[in-house]
Parts: sequence; structure tokens; C-alpha cells
Amino acid sequence: MKKIPSDSLGSKAVTLRLPIERSRQFWLTVLAATFLTISGVTVAQTQITHWKAGTFVYTADEHGNSISAIDLATGSVTTTPVPISPHNVQITADGSRILAVGEPAADGHGHGHGGTDEGHGATEAKGFLLVFDATALGLEPIAKIPVGTHPAHVVVEQSGARAFVTNAGDNSVSVIDLATKALIANIDTGRYPHGIRMSPDGREIYVANVEDGTLSVIDAKGLTEIARIPVGNTPVQVGFTPDGSWVYVSLREENRVAVVDTSTRNLIGSIEVGRNPIQVYATPDGRSVYVANQGSADEPADTVSVIDVASRTVVNTIRTGMGAHGVVVADDSDWAFVTNIMDGTVSAIEVATGNVIASFPVGRGPNGITYRSPKQ
Repeated sequence: MKKIPSDSLGSKAVTLRLPIERSRQFWLTVLAATFLTISGVTVAQTQITHWKAGTFVYTADEHGNSISAIDLATGSVTTTPVPISPHNVQITADGSRILAVGEPAADGHGHGHGGTDEGHGATEAKGFLLVFDATALGLEPIAKIPVGTHPAHVVVEQSGARAFVTNAGDNSVSVIDLATKALIANIDTGRYPHGIRMSPDGREIYVANVEDGTLSVIDAKGLTEIARIPVGNTPVQVGFTPDGSWVYVSLREENRVAVVDTSTRNLIGSIEVGRNPIQVYATPDGRSVYVANQGSADEPADTVSVIDVASRTVVNTIRTGMGAHGVVVADDSDWAFVTNIMDGTVSAIEVATGNVIASFPVGRGPNGITYRSPKQ
């Protein structure tokens, strides 16, 4: 599909009907019509009152070479072109910076998750970490820092001092000093490192190595790999429980989620979920883990599996949009947000009921997702 330059849209205004899921609670909270601005296109949107001012969700729109910002309090969405095809996006703990990683912008680019995944990019280009002012996403990035080949995910330590980027094509993790905007280390991992998360205490980093079925455990202080844990076929992403005791790992080709005891670094079992699970995220209250089941390009899936942490069983399966991929949970554990690659939307799930309350249109091919609370 030919990419349309953002400036070609000018100030044209068009009105579209947005795919909003309408539950009983939704209708009780509808207030009025507002407007959605996407790269100069104005679209009618419905405002709902679930969220306070200053609550945002950001998505990495890999196929559209853009980042979308959803202002949840107003229902407005702003999609900003960026000079990469961003696969993942992450906000700093203080809410001041947005980080995104990807390869140089290309039409119809897809990163993929290793193996025979249809979305795997044909090139092995060196990528970049972009750093943006969260309050001025439409401006030029504060920094554009070269990293490795096929950068996939990024995490930032709590202090905001360093960022860690998985380089799937180089079998490494890049470490960046955000104050000096310099690459300070490259850490070897297993084959095709993709997902990455830091332990809640900040001491260790777990990396999902898609092509050798392992997790790399990195010492965040010493910047070395200190363990490698076999977990199963095609691990894509990891998610810590809030107390750091357990790590949940999506196993794409097994349609399962593995569970690792971080105190022993042993695999203790796995849980059957939906087709081709990609991202996983534990609720901050420690009760549940949300798993986005993407399916394949030929047979996309549209579900999120909800795992009860206490029983390690799936207690709910929620229909979202086609190609459910990224997932994040609000810091109050009341809401989960899921990117749907095929639909180009974000689903907002009310955790208490399991209902999809709203579906927000964003840029093409949304992958990674991050949440900004009014407290940040």
C-alpha cells in the first residue's frame, strides 16, 4: 500500500463512524461528540468519562511509520509521523519522555517475531532509539540514537538514566545512557532477542529469545548475561508480577504462556491460551495477567486471555480487534489496553467486567503500547 505523506492531507475534514464497542456502561457514560485529529484529518469521535485529564495511551504504529497518542479524557487521537517504523514504545517512569525503537521508516514495513513469522522484515537494517518530549510529540525527537539490527523492544529503568533495547538481528541488548545520549554497552543474548522487561526491583532484566526458546537474565548493574533459562518454543515477550516472584512468557507457536520462578530461575509450567500469543502484562494489583493473542497473517486472532495468578488458569477470554498484539494495564489495575494490528485500533477493556468499552482508531499496524497516568 502506498504511504500517504501527512502534509498531503492538509486541513481536510472528514467524518467517519468509529468502531466503538457499546456496552450498557458505555451508553451511561456517553457525554458528547468531540473530534479526533489524525495527521490533519478530523474525525468525529464520541467522548466518554472513564478517565481523568492527563491520561494517555501511546502506540507504535509500525506499518504507518508513526506514533499515536490517545487522550483518554477527551477521546482525541493524534498520530504523528516519525523517521522510523516503530515496533515498540515506552514512557519513562516520570512521564516526561516517550521512547520508540525501530528501523528506518519504510513503506509497509513489518518487524515480525523471528522464525517463519510472515511479518519479518526482508532487510537487516541498523535501527534507532528515538526520544521525545511527551508533551511535544509532534516536534523533532530530542535524540536519535543508533542501536543494533532489527531493534524490537525498549525498557527504561525507574530512574530514567538508562534504556535497554533488544536487537533481534544482532543477538544483543544495547544499553543507552539517556543523559549523554550515548551507547554505553552491548550485551550478548540468545538468538533473536525480542521482548524485554526489567524486574520490579530494577536488579535484573529478562529477555525473550525467540529462536532458541530461552530467556536471557541480565544483571542490570554489571551489564552481563548471568543466566539463560529454557522456556519453550518461540518466546516473544515476558511480564513480571508486581512482586517480582514470577515471570510469564508468551510462547507463540505453542499457544501457551510459560511461568518461571525468579527465585530459582526454573520453569514451573505453562498455561494454554489463545492462538499465537504475543505480549503479556500483569495487573499492578498482582491478580491477573493479560495475554494478547494475535494469530497469524492468514488467520488473525482477536482475543485476550486473562490468567488468574493465584490459580494459574485462564478465567476469561475477551474479544478485541483483529490481530491483538500489544497490551498494557493502567496503574490502578482498572483498565487494560490492547493494540489490534489488523484493525488499526486500540481496545479499552474494563478489568472489573471484562467488557471492551471503547475502540480507538490509531495509525497503521499498531504494535507496542504504553500508558501514561495523570500522576506522571
